[in-house]
Amino acid sequence: MTSLPSITHCRTLIIPNTEKLMESTCKKTPNYNVCLQSLKAYPGSSGTDVNGLAQIMVKVMRSKANDAINMIHELQRSRPSKALSSCASKYNAIVIGDIPEATEALAKGDPKFAENGANDAANEATFCENGFNGKSPLTQQNNAMHDVSAVTAAIVRLSDKVKCFYDYDLWSGLSFSGN
Repeated sequence: MTSLPSITHCRTLIIPNTEKLMESTCKKTPNYNVCLQSLKAYPGSSGTDVNGLAQIMVKVMRSKANDAINMIHELQRSRPSKALSSCASKYNAIVIGDIPEATEALAKGDPKFAENGANDAANEATFCENGFNGKSPLTQQNNAMHDVSAVTAAIVRLSDKVKCFYDYDLWSGLSFSGN
Protein backbone atom coordinates (compact mmCIF):
# COMPACT_ATOMS: atom_id res chain seq x y z
CA MET A 1 0.00 0.00 0.00
CA THR A 2 1.21 3.47 -0.93
CA SER A 3 0.13 6.81 0.50
CA LEU A 4 0.31 10.01 -1.47
CA PRO A 5 2.49 12.69 0.12
CA SER A 6 0.83 15.67 1.78
CA ILE A 7 1.30 18.77 -0.35
CA THR A 8 -0.33 22.06 0.56
CA HIS A 9 0.48 24.07 -2.58
CA CYS A 10 0.89 23.00 -6.15
CA ARG A 11 2.02 24.98 -9.18
CA THR A 12 2.68 23.88 -12.69
CA LEU A 13 6.18 22.52 -12.86
CA ILE A 14 6.74 22.88 -16.58
CA ILE A 15 7.61 26.42 -17.56
CA PRO A 16 7.41 26.94 -21.30
CA ASN A 17 9.89 29.02 -23.25
CA THR A 18 9.84 32.44 -21.58
CA GLU A 19 9.19 34.35 -24.79
CA LYS A 20 6.28 32.06 -25.63
CA LEU A 21 4.95 32.30 -22.07
CA MET A 22 4.99 36.10 -22.21
CA GLU A 23 3.36 36.15 -25.65
CA SER A 24 0.66 33.62 -24.79
CA THR A 25 -0.03 35.37 -21.48
CA CYS A 26 -0.18 38.82 -23.07
CA LYS A 27 -2.59 37.57 -25.74
CA LYS A 28 -5.05 36.89 -22.91
CA THR A 29 -4.94 40.46 -21.61
CA PRO A 30 -6.89 43.53 -22.75
CA ASN A 31 -3.77 45.17 -24.21
CA TYR A 32 -1.23 42.84 -25.79
CA ASN A 33 1.26 45.58 -26.72
CA VAL A 34 1.30 47.22 -23.28
CA CYS A 35 1.69 43.81 -21.70
CA LEU A 36 4.54 42.61 -23.88
CA GLN A 37 6.41 45.92 -23.85
CA SER A 38 6.12 46.18 -20.06
CA LEU A 39 7.31 42.64 -19.43
CA LYS A 40 10.16 42.74 -21.95
CA ALA A 41 11.41 46.02 -20.50
CA TYR A 42 11.61 44.56 -17.00
CA PRO A 43 14.91 42.77 -16.27
CA GLY A 44 13.37 40.01 -14.14
CA SER A 45 10.88 38.81 -16.73
CA SER A 46 12.98 36.09 -18.29
CA GLY A 47 12.72 32.71 -16.68
CA THR A 48 9.61 33.33 -14.58
CA ASP A 49 6.16 31.79 -14.42
CA VAL A 50 2.77 33.49 -14.76
CA ASN A 51 2.74 34.47 -11.08
CA GLY A 52 6.14 36.07 -11.57
CA LEU A 53 4.79 37.97 -14.57
CA ALA A 54 1.94 39.23 -12.39
CA GLN A 55 4.43 40.39 -9.75
CA ILE A 56 6.42 42.23 -12.41
CA MET A 57 3.29 43.96 -13.66
CA VAL A 58 2.54 45.17 -10.12
CA LYS A 59 6.01 46.74 -10.11
CA VAL A 60 5.20 48.37 -13.44
CA MET A 61 2.00 49.70 -11.86
CA ARG A 62 4.07 51.26 -9.07
CA SER A 63 6.34 52.93 -11.61
CA LYS A 64 3.39 54.34 -13.58
CA ALA A 65 1.73 55.59 -10.39
CA ASN A 66 4.94 57.33 -9.31
CA ASP A 67 5.25 58.92 -12.77
CA ALA A 68 1.72 60.29 -12.40
CA ILE A 69 2.37 61.58 -8.88
CA ASN A 70 5.49 63.38 -10.08
CA MET A 71 3.55 64.99 -12.92
CA ILE A 72 0.75 66.00 -10.54
CA HIS A 73 3.26 67.69 -8.23
CA GLU A 74 4.81 69.56 -11.17
CA LEU A 75 1.40 70.74 -12.37
CA GLN A 76 0.29 71.76 -8.87
CA ARG A 77 3.24 74.16 -8.61
CA SER A 78 2.14 76.13 -11.66
CA ARG A 79 -1.64 75.71 -11.59
CA PRO A 80 -3.18 74.14 -8.49
CA SER A 81 -6.73 72.88 -8.85
CA LYS A 82 -9.30 70.69 -7.11
CA ALA A 83 -8.99 68.14 -9.91
CA LEU A 84 -5.22 67.85 -9.43
CA SER A 85 -5.65 67.54 -5.67
CA SER A 86 -8.23 64.83 -6.24
CA CYS A 87 -5.86 63.01 -8.58
CA ALA A 88 -3.05 63.28 -6.05
CA SER A 89 -5.33 61.62 -3.51
CA LYS A 90 -6.30 58.88 -5.95
CA TYR A 91 -2.71 58.11 -6.91
CA ASN A 92 -1.66 58.12 -3.26
CA ALA A 93 -4.39 55.52 -2.66
CA ILE A 94 -2.91 53.45 -5.49
CA VAL A 95 0.63 53.64 -4.08
CA ILE A 96 -0.31 53.25 -0.41
CA GLY A 97 -3.26 50.87 -0.74
CA ASP A 98 -3.78 49.10 -4.05
CA ILE A 99 -0.19 48.21 -4.91
CA PRO A 100 0.73 46.87 -1.46
CA GLU A 101 -2.54 44.90 -1.45
CA ALA A 102 -1.67 43.31 -4.79
CA THR A 103 1.95 42.67 -3.81
CA GLU A 104 1.03 41.03 -0.51
CA ALA A 105 -1.79 39.00 -2.03
CA LEU A 106 0.48 37.58 -4.73
CA ALA A 107 3.13 36.74 -2.14
CA LYS A 108 0.52 34.93 -0.03
CA GLY A 109 -0.99 33.11 -3.01
CA ASP A 110 -4.31 34.96 -2.78
CA PRO A 111 -4.79 36.25 -6.33
CA LYS A 112 -8.34 37.52 -5.81
CA PHE A 113 -7.08 40.36 -3.59
CA ALA A 114 -4.27 41.08 -6.05
CA GLU A 115 -6.81 41.33 -8.85
CA ASN A 116 -8.94 43.66 -6.70
CA GLY A 117 -5.94 45.93 -6.08
CA ALA A 118 -5.14 46.11 -9.80
CA ASN A 119 -8.77 46.79 -10.71
CA ASP A 120 -9.00 49.50 -8.04
CA ALA A 121 -5.90 51.17 -9.48
CA ALA A 122 -7.41 51.14 -12.97
CA ASN A 123 -10.59 52.69 -11.59
CA GLU A 124 -8.69 55.39 -9.68
CA ALA A 125 -6.89 56.41 -12.88
CA THR A 126 -10.23 56.61 -14.72
CA PHE A 127 -11.76 58.69 -11.90
CA CYS A 128 -8.77 61.03 -12.03
CA GLU A 129 -9.18 61.48 -15.78
CA ASN A 130 -12.91 62.10 -15.51
CA GLY A 131 -12.37 64.75 -12.84
CA PHE A 132 -11.08 67.15 -15.48
CA ASN A 133 -14.23 67.06 -17.62
CA GLY A 134 -12.35 66.42 -20.86
CA LYS A 135 -9.39 68.77 -20.36
CA SER A 136 -7.02 66.58 -18.38
CA PRO A 137 -3.30 67.37 -18.36
CA LEU A 138 -2.81 63.80 -17.10
CA THR A 139 -4.42 61.86 -19.93
CA GLN A 140 -1.18 60.11 -20.88
CA GLN A 141 -0.41 59.10 -17.27
CA ASN A 142 -4.01 58.07 -16.53
CA ASN A 143 -4.25 55.97 -19.68
CA ALA A 144 -0.92 54.32 -18.94
CA MET A 145 -1.95 53.57 -15.35
CA HIS A 146 -5.33 52.24 -16.43
CA ASP A 147 -3.89 50.03 -19.17
CA VAL A 148 -1.08 48.59 -17.05
CA SER A 149 -3.50 47.92 -14.18
CA ALA A 150 -6.01 46.20 -16.47
CA VAL A 151 -3.22 44.03 -17.89
CA THR A 152 -2.05 43.23 -14.36
CA ALA A 153 -5.56 42.17 -13.30
CA ALA A 154 -5.82 39.87 -16.33
CA ILE A 155 -2.45 38.25 -15.64
CA VAL A 156 -3.38 37.78 -11.99
CA ARG A 157 -6.56 35.98 -13.11
CA LEU A 158 -4.39 33.77 -15.32
CA SER A 159 -1.98 33.06 -12.48
CA ASP A 160 -4.93 31.87 -10.42
CA LYS A 161 -5.92 29.48 -13.22
CA VAL A 162 -2.49 27.85 -13.41
CA LYS A 163 -2.49 27.17 -9.70
CA CYS A 164 -3.27 23.64 -8.80
CA PHE A 165 -6.45 23.70 -6.74
CA TYR A 166 -5.98 20.26 -5.33
CA ASP A 167 -5.14 20.02 -1.68
CA TYR A 168 -3.36 16.72 -1.41
CA ASP A 169 -3.91 16.75 2.33
CA LEU A 170 -7.27 15.26 1.40
CA TRP A 171 -5.43 12.31 -0.10
CA SER A 172 -2.93 11.77 2.70
CA GLY A 173 -5.13 9.31 4.56
CA LEU A 174 -5.90 7.21 1.49
CA SER A 175 -4.02 4.07 0.64
CA PHE A 176 -3.64 2.54 -2.78
CA SER A 177 -2.80 -1.01 -3.60
CA GLY A 178 -1.23 -2.27 -6.76
CA ASN A 179 -4.35 -4.23 -7.77
